[in-house]
This record gives sequence, structure tokens and C-alpha cells, in this order.
Amino acid sequence: MERDERDLAFAGGGLDRAAHLRGDAGALTALLAEPLARVLPFWRGKPLLADVDGGGKRLGLVSPGHPVLDGSGTPLLLGLADGAARFAVDISGWEPVGEVAMPGSFFDPTEQRHPDLPDDHRFAELRGVMLALDPLEAELAATGRSLLAWHGTHGFCSACGAASEVAKAGWQRSCPACGAQHFPRTDPVVIMLITRGNRTLIGRSPGWPEGMYSCLAGFMEPGETMEAAVRREVAEETGVQVGAVRFVASQPWPFPASLMLGCHGEALTEEMALDPVEIEDAIWLTREGMADVFAGAHPVVRPPRRGAIAAHLLRMWLADRLN
Repeated sequence: MERDERDLAFAGGGLDRAAHLRGDAGALTALLAEPLARVLPFWRGKPLLADVDGGGKRLGLVSPGHPVLDGSGTPLLLGLADGAARFAVDISGWEPVGEVAMPGSFFDPTEQRHPDLPDDHRFAELRGVMLALDPLEAELAATGRSLLAWHGTHGFCSACGAASEVAKAGWQRSCPACGAQHFPRTDPVVIMLITRGNRTLIGRSPGWPEGMYSCLAGFMEPGETMEAAVRREVAEETGVQVGAVRFVASQPWPFPASLMLGCHGEALTEEMALDPVEIEDAIWLTREGMADVFAGAHPVVRPPRRGAIAAHLLRMWLADRLN
């Protein structure tokens, strides 16, 4: 089956990650000095965004010497775009004036403006604009966010506990004390469209906004196949037993650094016994009911977030395009 990635955010951007340049200090210095080199600043996980005509968004890329970067950390090489280098930098030490969301918020609607930037530039939640960016810029933002999040939580060597150092243009941390090398991690997550006849199983986690339901999902465990993870997660969360499982599509999900493995599983049972820690509610929904959801006409379930793989899986099922 042909994969349609147009409604999958962060997928198919075609970024040249230029891995061969990461260990070349001279080449990196030269790249930063090039007139077309640009840096994407992040503030507490939010990329810098700028408005474009027509209500769209683009990344707020700045030159390497821009004052907004004063006091920032090491530039991390994201790759090459149209032959020019693109870097990411964390400026989370800057203290903005104005509204800031509380830690742990499901979605942060606040935006922060920096005094050294134009008024149409602001730091904003990536999930709110992920389909407004073109695919290449979305991939740059996702890569930068995930990479910076990993560095933010891996400042010390897990082998000996000493402070580690950024290496390979941000794609490695090295320990000067014991010589251990550490690499950015990506967590595989199965997300599954579970069907039984003309119905699909959707659920909601505690704390989600009212009306938000989605496909079930969960992290894979060591020594586990993708198919086994689908069956285990569905059984643990809802008590539903799953038979045949197959892969459909994947999506990088930089919140903070996951790879969503979209699967289709066929349910063998339909009775549910929910795990209240993981699932607040779960329902079987018919195709007709899901059509109402996408139309915004369902009395309980709100439409899924555009750009997320759950919406992609549900739309493919609704259109009978999974087979």
C-alpha cells in the first residue's frame, strides 16, 4: 500500500543530516561562518516562529551572530537545507516578560516575544503549528526539539556520574572521566488502530481535555516485537485481546523524542476491563460515528489533532484504505 505522508507532521521533510560533517571541527566552524548559515533558537522546547502572509508560519531562523543567541549553549548541527547549514540552540536561560504556562500543562498556548526580535517572531508550542510549517521546516523543528531535550536530561555520564560534554556537533556526549560515549535516544511507541468488524476502539487518558479520544498507544519494552507490544498494551489498558497485527506507517514525535509506530490490529474480543491508571474511558465507535467525529458533529468525541498519526490511522480506516 502506498504511504501518504502529507497529513503526517514531521514526516517526509527530506533533511540532509550531513552526518559526515559532525566530527569535523574545521568544517563545522566553516559552516557557522557561511553567510547562508542559520540557527533555530528554542526556548524551553518551543521553536522560534515567524508569521507569513496568509496566516501561515515559518521557522524564525537567525544568523549565527544574532544577539538573541548571546549566552546560549553550543550550536547543534541539524543538517543542510538547500546546501546551507542549519543549527539549533537552546536559549532557555532567557527570562521572558509576560504569561508563561505552568509546568505539566497538556498544551501550552502562551507565546513569548524576545526584545531582540521583530514583533511577528515568537516562541510557541510546536504541536500548535506542526502542519502550518512546510515538511522540511517541520523536520528541522522536530529534530532540534528532540536533540535539545536529550541534552537537557543527559548532562552526566550514566556510567560513572561525571559531567559529560557535547561532541559530534550535538549528536554525542562524551565523558572526560571514563571515556564513555552516549548517543541521543529515540523511544519506540506503538500506536494502534484496533478494529472489530465495523468498529474501532478509542480511549482517553486521565487529564486529557474534555472530548479528546485517540488510538491506544504505549512504549515498547526491551526484548519485545512491535506486534507483541500492540497486543500487550491493548490487553493491559482495556482487557481486549488482539490477534493479527500489521505495520501501517511511522511518525517522529518530538514530545520529547519518540518514534510512533502506527499499526492495525484485529480485536478477538470486545469486552473491556479498563486500567484506571492508564485509561479513563474507552469506547467502540462505528465508521458512521467516526465520520461524525471528523465532521465535528459527534456529541462526545472531538475531532483528532491534524498532523498526528492517530488522525492518519483513523482517516485511513474511515476511507477504507488500510488494505
